[in-house]
Amino acid sequence: MLEDGYHEVPAGHTASVVTYLEMFARPELRAEAETALSLARITRPDLARYRDLFAKVGGDYLWSSRLELTDEVLRAVLVDPRVHLYVVQNGGSEAGMLELDFRAGDECELAFFGLTADQVGGGAGRWLMNRALTLAWAEDIKRLFVHTCTLDHPKALPFYVRSGFIPYKRCVEVSPDPRETGHLPESSAPQIPRL
Repeated sequence: MLEDGYHEVPAGHTASVVTYLEMFARPELRAEAETALSLARITRPDLARYRDLFAKVGGDYLWSSRLELTDEVLRAVLVDPRVHLYVVQNGGSEAGMLELDFRAGDECELAFFGLTADQVGGGAGRWLMNRALTLAWAEDIKRLFVHTCTLDHPKALPFYVRSGFIPYKRCVEVSPDPRETGHLPESSAPQIPRL
């Protein structure tokens, strides 16, 4: 447990407050606007293409966990039949990703959920969340959970709450800055200062 007060973050690292959220029953889906988006399940992803989309969706928020994995480890996760990977498509281009992880028995983690910058703010998030909730609760689960942090889009946490998730835990995460480790370009996430 952290003591009250300020705690210095080492140079070359980031710090964020992580909020964990959960739900125990499928909520009522929120109204959504019509969209040209579609969702395609990918069972044998090309790793380079996956990493490119992962960075395109999450680079502005310093997502790097999947970029740090070796090919062998990443492939093992993504081809596991209990990990359901979907790509959001807008015409011929990839516009986001959804990853549902059912490896915890009767629970599902909304492991990755995001859109490319050009899709944020126009209702695509609600559209994608409705699909995520439908797909997750179509399986025999008792709990759906997710976490977000203060490095994510500033509207992510209230969006999850509006979607039916309930916060239950908060942690502080200190980790190497992926711009310093070379997992993301130095130009990523200009809103988060490098120290």
